[in-house]
Amino acid sequence: MNFLLKAAYVIDPTSPFHHQSVDVLIENGTITDINTKINTKANIEEVVLDNLHISQGWFDSSVSFGEPGYEERETIMHGLDVAAKSGFTSVALNPNTNPITDTSASIGFLMSKALHSAVTLHPIGSLTNKSDGIDMAELYDMQQEGAIAFGDYKKAIQNPNLLKIALLYAQNFDGLVQSFPQNNHIAGKGMVNEEEQSTFLGLKGIPNIAEELQIARDIFLLEYTGGKLHIPTISTAKSVQLIKEAKAKGLQVSCSITVHHLALTDSKLSSFDSNYKVLPPLRTQKDVDALKKGINDGTIDMVTSDHQPMDIEHKNVEFDNAKYGTTGLESAFGTLNNILGIEKTIAMLTNGKTIFGIKNHSIDIGNEANLSLFNPKGDSKFRREHILSTSKNSAFMGKVIKGTTYGILSNGKMVLK
Repeated sequence: MNFLLKAAYVIDPTSPFHHQSVDVLIENGTITDINTKINTKANIEEVVLDNLHISQGWFDSSVSFGEPGYEERETIMHGLDVAAKSGFTSVALNPNTNPITDTSASIGFLMSKALHSAVTLHPIGSLTNKSDGIDMAELYDMQQEGAIAFGDYKKAIQNPNLLKIALLYAQNFDGLVQSFPQNNHIAGKGMVNEEEQSTFLGLKGIPNIAEELQIARDIFLLEYTGGKLHIPTISTAKSVQLIKEAKAKGLQVSCSITVHHLALTDSKLSSFDSNYKVLPPLRTQKDVDALKKGINDGTIDMVTSDHQPMDIEHKNVEFDNAKYGTTGLESAFGTLNNILGIEKTIAMLTNGKTIFGIKNHSIDIGNEANLSLFNPKGDSKFRREHILSTSKNSAFMGKVIKGTTYGILSNGKMVLK
């Protein structure tokens, strides 16, 4: 279809129309005209939205759905619809399904399920067979089928030689290796941040060093092997410092943080609400401040929702028995905008594409239309009715958010709330 966005305020530093309010004409998925005023023609759908802002399409580097195996949590098609209405034009799908995404056939299955969606699905292949951390999976075959990175979701690679071999092997096809930052021997049976709060509540703690020791090891391996390493969802002040030092050495290391680690601290655990049970665990205000500083100085490359729907049977139970994870797609933009402001929020939601080999599309005449549509103004409280996902396990209930998402225009399709 063809669309005419009326009075759209552009936020895109790469565009000649940055910080201008313009009409944008999209025909057959391509931006064919941008001007102060464009008259509507036949066969063109005019889009008029309150305080409409547009940017390059947002990318989420860590999203989980349920299909295959856990469709009661979220199906792929429903999850992609949630992503679209949350403003994301592309998502990287984690390999935590049943069966695990560890073959080219499983990558092909995921790609086929999203074939006609406005949101582009980019599968992450498991680094090891069945994500068991023993034998490396067929990375090249999965890359050929469409995998954009390789990692065992929320599972640390305990064998350093395995990570060494993966980093060396992936260089043959410019592959990106992910390594979850946790030393399981130190983390033990911990489930929350090891600090005053864990002692007060009587919950087993995971100390910061469990994350930091793993990151230090992985950086040493990267320095030895070369290649590209992405460390997802770091959460401590020392982790930020370690990655900053690695980047200063010229190593190809990138990292992400989650929205919830930027917005929440372990003080939330006093309610014993299992929606706050996430991995890595929520940390202290000191760590949150360090994460913000890491964003501002460029150490942290991107922010992810780390969207992980979980059915009520695995969340509405005793804290010890509850599964990790929170939904996050729907609350990501409003929470980040409230904390970082609109310019930095857009940067944190688009910067990651380059690292994962996804093409950026500047908002300019002749380019593909890959747009997120939103209104950055207006404060509200995030409530249950704002959760679009099948599962309702959100850690952001009652949290103040700023602005709202309208949807996306991507792959020649428009999806609005």
